[in-house]
Amino acid sequence: MLKVIRSMRWGVFIVLLSFIPKTDADLGMSVTKERIPNFIFILTDDLGWSSLSLRMDDRVDGSRSDFHETPQMERLAARSLRFTRGYSPDPICSPTRRGLQFGQSSIRHDDDPFIARYAPRPDLPWQTIPQVLKSIHPRYRAAHFGKWDLRNGKGPESYGYDEGDGDTGNGQGNVVSGKEEKWTQHTTRDNPKQTDSLTIRAIDFMRRQQREGHPFYMQVSHYATHANMETSAASLARFEGKSRGKKHDNPAWAGMLFDLDRAVGRLMEELDRLGIADHTYVILMADNGGVEFIPPVSNRLDHPSTFDRPMRNAPLRGGKWTLYEGGIRVPFMVSGPGIKPGQTDVPAIGWDILPTITSLAGGDPGKLKDLDGGSLVSVLHGRPEARVQRPTEALFFHRFHKGYGHSAVIQGDLKLIHFWKTGKLEMSSVDPARTKSLDKLLADYMQRVNPALKP
Repeated sequence: MLKVIRSMRWGVFIVLLSFIPKTDADLGMSVTKERIPNFIFILTDDLGWSSLSLRMDDRVDGSRSDFHETPQMERLAARSLRFTRGYSPDPICSPTRRGLQFGQSSIRHDDDPFIARYAPRPDLPWQTIPQVLKSIHPRYRAAHFGKWDLRNGKGPESYGYDEGDGDTGNGQGNVVSGKEEKWTQHTTRDNPKQTDSLTIRAIDFMRRQQREGHPFYMQVSHYATHANMETSAASLARFEGKSRGKKHDNPAWAGMLFDLDRAVGRLMEELDRLGIADHTYVILMADNGGVEFIPPVSNRLDHPSTFDRPMRNAPLRGGKWTLYEGGIRVPFMVSGPGIKPGQTDVPAIGWDILPTITSLAGGDPGKLKDLDGGSLVSVLHGRPEARVQRPTEALFFHRFHKGYGHSAVIQGDLKLIHFWKTGKLEMSSVDPARTKSLDKLLADYMQRVNPALKP
């Protein structure tokens, strides 16, 4: 059985909001009366839900690291509404990054077919975040710095961004190469994983837009904390001299995360220094959960009880590459004026970012084509009737893999995983009727949005 009901708590999204209209109906009026909002999206790589030093669910002590230190993210959390059940669109890099840009699931995108169907062209029926914002307010400027990784041969400039680093992937953030070496070796250097240079470019962009009077959308996609492990010498020494945890015990990985955390803090300090925090939204999220072990294991689908030590995403099961909670549950926090610090169990997913930004900028997500996500605005405002206005309440996932391809659906507190090669179903309930119902819900969605998909 899949043990997920008690541990379906948490999931790396941090959204720092500082321009909050009172109601959805007031959105357009609020944007015109106040300043047009800015948006900053910080996307981290392979950062597991329990990797931070802050507790992501107050009820679960294990929802924080027993070794890592992330003081800057702790400062964000202290003024945040935390989503205890935040999800990345996929358990691996590229499908998640595609889903974030278009507000859609990886099932709708498929894998290789994405390259042709979503190739940039004037009549492309789907819009990215910067394209939507520019359709609402033409004054918007957009930039993407760091890892792009849509893997279709096109860079950010082809999808509405005014500037950026181009069609980048993991290679641009690594020094050490090799499939084995990246899990067993580490490198100390200045500007590890480009955290410093990415932050410098981001700050420069913010300053220019503020000086020129342009509202902006900026995405900073960090190469950290993806292996290869790179860290500053000072950060490595900090954790080499610290007692190891049971769940987390790698000084080089901890140093890499500490360097990333410091970069996040620098960006937030600049936001305050420029005096634009009162009309700027900041989103921090991971593209998927953390690797289950370092080095990873081939039997990653096995139950946690079969291993002699805790998985790195414990108490959640599994990690990157799988649709167990450890592979897709990531932190999600929202902070800003009018938002009371605390937590909510309302599920949120990366698809929701595009429609939420659309709403907050004064647009109507209902006019966008084939969205899977919905606006989080009512949840952010803490309304008693708060719910995410998605086309369907359920969340759908698919892992494209020839050996263990599997799909998942989450509806309320229930979750089902369907392994296509074996036909095995794993369900968070022993109720056969519910299992059959959820499996049909998943099959119906896949047939509706991508009938050509062959799992």
